[in-house]
Amino acid sequence: MQATAVSAMLSRRRCFAAAANRIRPLSRAFCDAPASREDAAPGGVPGSQDRTQEVGGVKAAPDVLDVAIVGGGMVGLAVACALSNMPLTKNLRVAIIDSNPALKSRNYLTNSTVPDSRVSTVTPATISFFKDIGAWEHVQQQRHAFFGKMQVWDYTGLGYTRYNARDVGKEYLGCVVENKVLCNSLLLRLQEELDDIENVIYPTRLASLTFPSKSRQAGMKPTSSEPLSVVHSTEELHRSNLVKLDLSDGRSLYSKLVIGADGSKSNVRQIAGIKTTGWNYPQSAIICTVEHVVENDCAWQRFLPSGPIALLPIGNNFSNIVWTMSPEDSLRHKSMSPEEFVMSVNRALDFGYGPHPRSNALDHFMGKFFSGIGNTAASTKESFEVPPRATGVVSERMAFPLSLMHSHDYVSKRVALVGDAAHTVHPLAGQGVNLGFGDAAALAKVIAEGVSVGSDVGDLTLLRRYEKDRKAANVAMTAVLDGFQKMYSVDFGPLNVARAAAFHGAQYISPLKRNIISYAMGDTKWPIFS
Repeated sequence: MQATAVSAMLSRRRCFAAAANRIRPLSRAFCDAPASREDAAPGGVPGSQDRTQEVGGVKAAPDVLDVAIVGGGMVGLAVACALSNMPLTKNLRVAIIDSNPALKSRNYLTNSTVPDSRVSTVTPATISFFKDIGAWEHVQQQRHAFFGKMQVWDYTGLGYTRYNARDVGKEYLGCVVENKVLCNSLLLRLQEELDDIENVIYPTRLASLTFPSKSRQAGMKPTSSEPLSVVHSTEELHRSNLVKLDLSDGRSLYSKLVIGADGSKSNVRQIAGIKTTGWNYPQSAIICTVEHVVENDCAWQRFLPSGPIALLPIGNNFSNIVWTMSPEDSLRHKSMSPEEFVMSVNRALDFGYGPHPRSNALDHFMGKFFSGIGNTAASTKESFEVPPRATGVVSERMAFPLSLMHSHDYVSKRVALVGDAAHTVHPLAGQGVNLGFGDAAALAKVIAEGVSVGSDVGDLTLLRRYEKDRKAANVAMTAVLDGFQKMYSVDFGPLNVARAAAFHGAQYISPLKRNIISYAMGDTKWPIFS
């Protein structure tokens, strides 16, 4: 009789706790983590005695989360921001784990300084996502540069392609934004949504993950020597089904879902045992900021024998350089004097390695032949232009090796990977971070769908929806970029002619041009007339 009564009491207690969690009052704080370590109780969770949240008469442990995001870079912050912005998920207890001190900076960045070397070219699809989560208005208050035109050409001088936003009825093709501006804008938006953002960000590193075992998931039975405490048993049963995150500062957290947003060398991915496929390219990219006499309003990319060089507008008279070359050449260009480096940049973007493309009888024929296929794109009649000359390098020159990596799985039980933790691509089209933001939007949407029907946000069946939505599209973009890298890394006569034909086709076949633009802008998921 007594055992039956206790069992009934425990069952009612669980039901009450679950109901209370569903009807808890609106609160903008994602989690009840402490603001500082000084609040820590000896041997326990810092600040737990003061920050335990009482909901419907039941105290929720401050170290128990719904979502733990490991990595506070652009993509990790975007996931947190998206969750905080949706009615269904804004009350989830979420933590961001990252030791980067830049996460403490939450003021508008001034335009009076030289632009940082690390920038991203965000697509209209990414801009729409930022607008949806309320972060784009903060980007607009800081330095950014829209561009509506783009020119791509080959060092052989056999062909070129011009793209214009008007080809697809848009105002711009993309926008170049410093990475620190994107992070700052997401942090500012989070600060608007949360009462105390310090309770969300854990300025530390992940030390280890412990996943729930099947035996523990099946349930825990108190031993005969244990005093039977309903509250204690309920709490232990709950935690036994969660992932335990041990942090480098000695704290531990428990979460229904762990999101790995911790980059290409993801600790979360490695601990979860998720395999990857990939390879290193025999190339490095050197990035920096250069200055012009006039303002640049076009994105330029020239394919050279060693790899592409891109010149991207970043506002005022500044542009960003992303130059792919051999590792040996990258070291040599890093050590050049500023004057030598500027000369090398101008040579690569103008008269070096080969002649400028020129219009010829073939161009005239193709323009006339394809003019009747659909409406002629505005950029079809645009002539080749020479990019603005750089007059000085005004930032540090940074170099990093290039590689391709793709995870076999994006999810496992209570784990999801986003951004570079799931995939890395060649930077020749600037698509890497846009793929990551696409992951963030899709995962937040799936989590909201799960909350709407009362699902466990760490349930593998739910998380598979996210993987299904993103994996195929990311693989397609990865294959396209890898194909471009391989096609333009060989200097071989017949292949040069084939590349020239591809440039001419993209320039004069308007339906093809529009499809390329729509795919690059993120308006379509697939590269072939979707």
